[in-house]
Amino acid sequence: MKETNFNAYLDAVQQFSVMQEEPLWMLELRKTALAKIDGLELPVFERVKYQRWPLFEVPDLFSYEEGILLAEDFLTGDNDAPRVIQVGNQTVMEQLPMKYYEQGVIFTDIFTALQEHPDVVEQVYMTLAVAHDEDKLTAFHTAFMTSGLFLYVPKNVVIEEPLEALYVQNSQVQNSWIKHVLIFADTNSEFTYVEKYETIGTEKNTANIIVEVIANPGAKVKYSAVDQLGENTTTYINRRGHILKDATIEWAMGVMNTGNVVADFDTDLIGEGAHSAVKIVAISMGKQIQGIDTRVTNYGRNTIGHILQHGVILDKSTLTFNGIGHIIKGAKGADAQQESRVLMLSEHARGDANPILLIDENDVTAGHAASVGRVDPEELYYLMSRGIPKQEAERLVIRGFLGSVIAAIPLKVMRDGLVDTIERKLSK
Repeated sequence: MKETNFNAYLDAVQQFSVMQEEPLWMLELRKTALAKIDGLELPVFERVKYQRWPLFEVPDLFSYEEGILLAEDFLTGDNDAPRVIQVGNQTVMEQLPMKYYEQGVIFTDIFTALQEHPDVVEQVYMTLAVAHDEDKLTAFHTAFMTSGLFLYVPKNVVIEEPLEALYVQNSQVQNSWIKHVLIFADTNSEFTYVEKYETIGTEKNTANIIVEVIANPGAKVKYSAVDQLGENTTTYINRRGHILKDATIEWAMGVMNTGNVVADFDTDLIGEGAHSAVKIVAISMGKQIQGIDTRVTNYGRNTIGHILQHGVILDKSTLTFNGIGHIIKGAKGADAQQESRVLMLSEHARGDANPILLIDENDVTAGHAASVGRVDPEELYYLMSRGIPKQEAERLVIRGFLGSVIAAIPLKVMRDGLVDTIERKLSK
């Protein structure tokens, strides 16, 4: 990692904040984070050596992206659905049915939210889920964030149809992509949020993405994501849930990027009865390195946190699953379970599944399972004995292996897209 004098960017950060008409508290937060970057450590991803990756390329805060594509280039499915599409750092579509707008739902880009709803954003922006000075990567993100989204669903509001977000990284130009997604589910609200990340262009770039999901008491959030960033994109992504009393976040994520990735998927079960299920599928190929830390921490009594991670590795790639279940002292009646399994389709690939249980309380339930291996020859033999060619039989076994997460994604067009992506990767 090359040395950078981040304090030299103070004037640029201030000018950018003024240009975006950010409230004073946001500017002060950026300045505070900027001053701390150099003194903070990198987060630890066990068994992943990423320290020399180019994750601290400062973005051009004042670039103008010419030739930006239109929303119509990305539309699929129901064109009247609640939807935001962002290409590069620009929002090219926002639509929210009037019935939700009248109920107080906010679904807009982060800078509009900071201008029009600064007090609501301030309650939750890097105050509960992710701290601005948690480590060097979160401080860098806070100082240089250049785009993002804010979703707020008020108390007792139930949204039946999925809220969709598409984020397209513009690698037709060289510019780091620093994106923040902030989701605030107020008390007893209920909704499904679905997002997708993809890349256009082939320039070498860095992505730093933080997603915060705050679930107030009784809220129910279903969160699905498909990540498909490009081969020349080096990515840090941090998704974090903060769950209060009797609230729920169900995560379903397909990690299908083709560049090097470190990912931190964490959930804090704060309130009594909080519940989270985390389901992840990942595929690594080529010479790609992916390190995924998934942690659920039980703070409250009678909280439930389950982790299911399934991955496939091909060629000379590497995939590391670190699963951490932590039951804090005082979390009586907590339940922490995890399963991490990796299928290796190449003798040159490397896979790790590392389960970690940290138990600081009695009267709890906890368990883990982990495995790294090849496709079961008996399953292959069974399918081949019924006339299915070996390659097709192998793909069917893998589809079944990944199917539990695929089935959890609520939007059919995204499920189909994820299946298509898996098929393309397995057929190369």
